[in-house]
Amino acid sequence: MIWGIVTAHPPMEGQEVDWKRLVQVSLLGSSYLEQYAILMVRISLGLFFAISGANKLFVARNAQTMYETLVEAKVPFPHLMAYFVSGVEFVGGSLLTVGLLSSPACVVLLVNMLVAILTAKLSGIPKGLSPLNWLDEFLYLPEVLYVLFFILLICFGPGKFSVDYWLAGKLRR
Repeated sequence: MIWGIVTAHPPMEGQEVDWKRLVQVSLLGSSYLEQYAILMVRISLGLFFAISGANKLFVARNAQTMYETLVEAKVPFPHLMAYFVSGVEFVGGSLLTVGLLSSPACVVLLVNMLVAILTAKLSGIPKGLSPLNWLDEFLYLPEVLYVLFFILLICFGPGKFSVDYWLAGKLRR
C-alpha cells in the first residue's frame, strides 16, 4: 500500500520492490502527492484567514481587540485599519480556500503578514538576545510561517484542484 502511495505504481503480484526508486522517492519526495499537499496547504491557510477575518469583522469583542492591537502598534487610522485588515483576511482567505485569484490573494495576505510582523510582532521579541536566539524567536512567530506558505503558493500555484486551474484550462481552449 505505501509503495503505491509513494510511486503511484504499486508492484504487480510477484514483482519485486524497486529499491532504487524507493530511495529516490525518500530523498526527493513524490510528485504524485504534490497536488494533494498544495490543496491541503491552500485550503487550511484560506480557512484560517477567512475565519479569522470573519471573527474580527462580525464579533464585536474581536473587533475591539483588533482595534486595541493596532492602537498599541501605533498604526495610523486604527479604526479604519481594523476593518480593512479584517476584510483583507476574510476576502483573501475565502478566495484562497476555493482557489480563485489565488496568487493575488497570497500576495495581499503576505503583505498583511509582513506588516503584522513589522508593527506588532517584532516588538514582542525580547531585547538583548544573541543573534541565534533572536532568529529562533523570530522563526517561532506563526506569521513567518504564513509568509513562507504564501511564497510557496505563489511559486507553485493553487494546484489542480482550484477554480484558477479550471479557468486557466478554459482560457487555453
